Amino acid sequence: MIFDVDRIRKDFPALDQGVAYFDGPGGTQVPRRVGEAIATTITGGISNRGSVTAAERRADEVVLGARQAVADLLGCDAGGVVFARSMTQATYDVARALAKEWGPGDEVVVTRLDHDGNVRPWVQAAQAAGATVRWVGFDRETAELTVDDVRAELSERTRLVAVTGASNVLGTRPDLPAIAAAVHEVGGLLYVDGVHLTPHTTVDVRELGADFYACSPYKFFGPHHGLVVAGPELWERLDNDKLLPSSNAVPERFELGTLPYELLAGTTAAIDYIASLASDAADRRTRVLESMRAVEEHEEALLARLLDGLRGIGGVTLHGHPARRTPTVFFSVAGLAGRAVYEHLGRLGVNAPASNFYAIEASRWLGLGDAGAVRAGLAPYTSAEDVDRLVAGVAEVA
Repeated sequence: MIFDVDRIRKDFPALDQGVAYFDGPGGTQVPRRVGEAIATTITGGISNRGSVTAAERRADEVVLGARQAVADLLGCDAGGVVFARSMTQATYDVARALAKEWGPGDEVVVTRLDHDGNVRPWVQAAQAAGATVRWVGFDRETAELTVDDVRAELSERTRLVAVTGASNVLGTRPDLPAIAAAVHEVGGLLYVDGVHLTPHTTVDVRELGADFYACSPYKFFGPHHGLVVAGPELWERLDNDKLLPSSNAVPERFELGTLPYELLAGTTAAIDYIASLASDAADRRTRVLESMRAVEEHEEALLARLLDGLRGIGGVTLHGHPARRTPTVFFSVAGLAGRAVYEHLGRLGVNAPASNFYAIEASRWLGLGDAGAVRAGLAPYTSAEDVDRLVAGVAEVA
C-alpha cells in the first residue's frame, strides 16, 4: 500500500472545517472510526468485567483487546499494559510505588528536556523519600541530550532515570538504547515518556531498553487517557496502594477504579487505524510497523519543507536543531510575543499555539521563560498545503 495523505484526510471529520492543525503534539484530530467505536461501546450494553452476562463479557473483551492492541503498537507484553486517566497520573502512581523502596542516599535522575509530567512526579517522590535528585541539562544551541550527559549524573546509588523519548517542544530524540545500557550498568531503572515519540515512529519497548514506557492515545488519534507498560515481572515487584477488595493481579491492581471501557475501545480503533495507513500485511504488528515507517517518511519530507520555509523568513528564530527529531518546530518571531503569532495564525485558520507546553524546564533552560514560544507539530494528516499556509502566515506577521 502507498501512504496517501489525501485518502487519509478524508477519514478526519475535523479537516472538513478547513483548518490546518499543527497542534497534534497536544492532541491529534480523531478519525471517524474511533468516534464510532467509542459510541458503539458506551451505548451497546456494557457492565463491569465478568463472565456471566453478555455485557460483562463484552467489557472483558474490550479491556483484553485494548491491551493486545497496545502490545502490537509498542512491541511489549499485553500482560504488562496498565491503563490510567493520563500519562501524568500513571507516572505519579509508579513514582509513589517505587519511592517506597527509596531512602536517604538514593538518587533519582531527571532531565531539563522533559515534559513536567516526567519530572515533577519523580522530584516530589524523591523529596518525600529523602532521596537526592540529580538534573541533566542539554545543549542549548542544538537541543541535543546525549548519553554522556546522562552518564555524568549516574552512580551506584542511582535508582531511576526518567527521560523523554522525544521532546514535546523541540522534537529531540535522545539515544534511548544507549541511555538504557548506561542506566542498567549501574543497576537503575529507566522510565521513558513516550508520549511524543509514539505518534511519529516505530516503537519496540524491548529494543529501546525501557523498563517503563508511558504514552497517551490521544496523541495518536485516540481518546483522552494514558497508559504505562512494563514487564509483568516488574509490576509484580511493586507495592502499590489500592482498595482492599480490588484485584491483586497484574496489571489490574494498578488500575484504580472501573476502567473507561469506551475509551479503551477507541484506543483499539485508533491502533487499528494506524495499522491501516500504509499496509495490508496479515498481522497487526507488521501493519503497524510498515505504516509507521511510511508516516515517518511523509512527516520528514514535510518537516524539511517547513524548516526551509521558516528559515527564509527574517526575524524567525528556530530553537534547536537536533540531528534526530520528531516533526516538531519551536520558534519565535522577533519583536512579537508568541501569543501574538499564535492569534494571527488562528485568524488564518492555522492552529499553531504558543506556550511552554508543560516543558517548563526546557523553556527556562533555553532562556524563553515560562512564556515559551510557538510550536508547530506535524501529523500523518498534515499536507504540503498546510505547511505552506503556516509559512505564509508567519511571513505575514513577521
